[in-house]
Amino acid sequence: MPADFYDVAIIGRGPAGLQAAIHAAGKKVSVIVFGRAERSSLYRAHIANFCGPKDVVAGKEILETGKKQAEALGAAFLEEDVIETKTENDGFTLTTESGKTYASTALILAMGVARKKLLVKGEKDFVGRGVTYCVDCDASFYKDVDVVVVGNESAAASGALTLLHYARTVYLVCSKLAISDSLFKQLQNSKVKLLEGTWIKEIVGSQAVEGVVLASGETLKVKGVFIELGAKGAMELAANLGVVFDAETFSLIETNKKQETNIPGVYAAGDITGPPWQIAKAVGEGCVAGIEAAEYAKKRRAEGR
Repeated sequence: MPADFYDVAIIGRGPAGLQAAIHAAGKKVSVIVFGRAERSSLYRAHIANFCGPKDVVAGKEILETGKKQAEALGAAFLEEDVIETKTENDGFTLTTESGKTYASTALILAMGVARKKLLVKGEKDFVGRGVTYCVDCDASFYKDVDVVVVGNESAAASGALTLLHYARTVYLVCSKLAISDSLFKQLQNSKVKLLEGTWIKEIVGSQAVEGVVLASGETLKVKGVFIELGAKGAMELAANLGVVFDAETFSLIETNKKQETNIPGVYAAGDITGPPWQIAKAVGEGCVAGIEAAEYAKKRRAEGR
């Protein structure tokens, strides 16, 4: 296997991802975890209703301890966002924001569900009518029109690059980019129109989006507004793999009791599988997903795949 191959890859550094890493690595398979601890909703929280600790515990402390536990068992950690997932060679490939590609036999999705809103005038009014939160889901609906992507991180930058294959003109509005050097070079060498140092103040239109007003006072005439704040979420990364979401909200991944999705080798755990939004549920599902993913990888290895 190539040096960048792992039996189990985990996207998400929250409690579900960490618990999955602990149990998968404990099964003596190679494990890599992608993501940043500060992206977890637990990072700035305090826990008082979790079995074990008698006092209130800082979420940051739990995340740091969990990482050390997983590392002690052999799990590797990479503090980068995954910006693309693919099914390939009877397994999965994951591309990070620095442009490096990793391969795995099994994949665990544990990156949470938070879809950050801009909270600007017009945003609510035009959701589904020009305002979207998923480039990979909706890019094909904006062929040959002008669009704008807003965001400072990898999801926005990679989303803008993806939209170049569909839209006529792609603007990227950001207050200050916080992405890898490799991704920044891709932007520089592309046709994306980068507008740094400003932000969207209002989304305007009548029946659908017709433009956005920037903090600078400038108006961009666009038909689509892609709000991509932070890292790639479950919708984008799972949609590429054909993973099924719940029919009601199309934001939660459906799993069985083994945390299996409809795609063999792909598991999901934590908030992305639905409420309650509790650390106890996240670590429980992470435990199951880690064990099942490790056993799946072992079985595939025994079959010579």
